[in-house]
Amino acid sequence: MNKIKEISGGVCAPKGFRAGGICCGIKASSKKRDLALIYSEKACTAAAMFTANRVKAASVLVSQEHLSGGVLRAVIANSGNANACTGEAGLTAARRMAELAADLFALSPAQVAVASTGVIGVPLPIAAVEHSIEALGNSLRGDEAGHTAALEAIMTTDIRKKDGAVEIEIAGKIVHIGGMVKGSGMIHPNMATMLCFITTDAAISREALDSCLRRVVARSFNRLTVDGDTSTNDTVIIMANGEAANAPIAAAGADRELFEQALESLCVKLTRAMARDGEGATKLVTVTVSGAQDEKSAETLAKSVASSSLVKAACFGADANWGRILCAMGYSGAEFNPSEVDVSFASAETGGSCEEIAVCRGGASLPFSEGDAKRILSREEIDIRVKAGNGSGSATAWGCDLTYDYVKINGDYRS
Repeated sequence: MNKIKEISGGVCAPKGFRAGGICCGIKASSKKRDLALIYSEKACTAAAMFTANRVKAASVLVSQEHLSGGVLRAVIANSGNANACTGEAGLTAARRMAELAADLFALSPAQVAVASTGVIGVPLPIAAVEHSIEALGNSLRGDEAGHTAALEAIMTTDIRKKDGAVEIEIAGKIVHIGGMVKGSGMIHPNMATMLCFITTDAAISREALDSCLRRVVARSFNRLTVDGDTSTNDTVIIMANGEAANAPIAAAGADRELFEQALESLCVKLTRAMARDGEGATKLVTVTVSGAQDEKSAETLAKSVASSSLVKAACFGADANWGRILCAMGYSGAEFNPSEVDVSFASAETGGSCEEIAVCRGGASLPFSEGDAKRILSREEIDIRVKAGNGSGSATAWGCDLTYDYVKINGDYRS
């Protein structure tokens, strides 16, 4: 089999996981799912990363407590209310959510992680969760329908569903990794409001799982930007239940490397999907920097370009304003020689070959066709390719264009 194979099923693709989602009344619309549950039949080795924002939602604080033990059985999540900046009442509500989910399966609340997303500063209507917890438990399924229901229940301003699953072979055993993510606005590198839940049936030590997750997040979610705002609720949780019965992954080696590659493949797919679904976005923008002093410098340069409001606006207008790219590189803080920078734009028609047009060489303008550049920049996926010098460092960051609709969405988000 191929080393990494894409499959269907999302978080229910790995053996032993079930998921579900219902409408419990947190959202204003009575027809939209807003409460999700992911459950493992066996105890899971677990690892997580949370927002770097000093203002943290109650769900983040409670989940950090519960993850300290490194073992989970379930994740309960709601949309429509962030349960952030809600004081002691918010912490009480988050802990109550964990208790309610734990009671369904006779678990300790410490084996349940909690996540929330939605409006900040509004008390969470915990009574709605209490009244619906039995229905939530009954909604669990071990197939793609269960995965989809849970995914729909964590979406807010998301327009597109963002999920995936991969399959690999480790020591003769088939291992699956599945994931879902929500995130459309309030997304910026540094644990880019995103929630991501990943399941795997791999047998893997906590140390190895935590190490793999941190390296993968650094190369995927932390290289994503939509609008420059880091949320109070950002959460990435991975649970591994060992149902694949592979030889446990612990020490560095080929098995651990393959697992990390598969996890990175999945997380990059989810990252790209979030960038494409940025609030009001019409285009996915991929920025790749090569020739930098090292990978860290390349990452800093790529993220600065992807984060630039002027670059994002130029992508929206299909304007080949490459000077904005050099400007964004210049204030990034990374070392490079402006006179060595080359810039090109590229994109591919659906099912067609990739077109590329060079617009800058050696930090200076090149003659190019404005018409050809506009055609390339008018497509749904745009690549900005930057050669920063002759170094060995390279990195990719992902973002989107900045549109009128972004302001419209966020101008009346609460209403």
